[in-house]
Amino acid sequence: MNRFLRLFRFGNGIMGIIGVLVGAFIAAGFDIGGHAQGLAVACGVIVAFIAGGNSLNDYTDREIDKAAHPERPLPRGEIAPRTALALGISGLAVALLLSLAMGSVVATGIVAAAAALMASYELALKKMGFVGNVTIAALTGMIFLFGGAAVGNAEGGLVVAAMAALVSVGREIAKDIQDMESDEGRNTLPMAIGRRNASAVAAAFFVSGTALSVWPFIEQTFGPLYCAVFAADAIFIYSAFIIFRRADVSQKMAKIAMFVALIAFVLGVIRWA
Repeated sequence: MNRFLRLFRFGNGIMGIIGVLVGAFIAAGFDIGGHAQGLAVACGVIVAFIAGGNSLNDYTDREIDKAAHPERPLPRGEIAPRTALALGISGLAVALLLSLAMGSVVATGIVAAAAALMASYELALKKMGFVGNVTIAALTGMIFLFGGAAVGNAEGGLVVAAMAALVSVGREIAKDIQDMESDEGRNTLPMAIGRRNASAVAAAFFVSGTALSVWPFIEQTFGPLYCAVFAADAIFIYSAFIIFRRADVSQKMAKIAMFVALIAFVLGVIRWA
């Protein structure tokens, strides 16, 4: 694969587009077709943002990646560090400028806030363990808010954004537990309070996300097919239990559960459309 596509994590960009479209569909249902132009721009925004964020990540982690990810373009000498830095800044700037073309103050505000969070994370917050976990989780949730904003209904994606953010905190902690032996220069939560206590915190976030998934039933905002979310909830609860013994399995199962939950949200909207 092209060195720049590997720097940008092209696959992550595709996942970002899917997240935006899912957020838009949850917020607008089949009316999403009337927002094709805005959604096309939104997809461009998310691709530029993810490319910029990953470029900044590889720039700040260039020394660590010599051991942790020697296959990446910077450790292999395929891209100069200053080039990666320039591409990182440019990607975030392009994302912000493109968002102006959407004609939505809310959408541009979300992108501006996300860019500030991303820059802060790469410069300082990633070394702060739990604060960094929360930052990444917030950025994950903001994808769905942005998708809603692209169709003029940011609040329509609020529940899925909040649920995604909560379980993402748990997953980020699980990944830190898994990487305890190799993490350098970071004060991660398991390093600060111990593996078992960190596992308990992660489990609490998994369960919190599961509890929040019930909210659409209370508000009656989705149709009966939304009951598929119970399958996701079961996987999240399993992740909460298994993390005390196998953090690696827990974070992988949580990723699967997030995908199942998104399907449930989409099914709920289809039923009402």
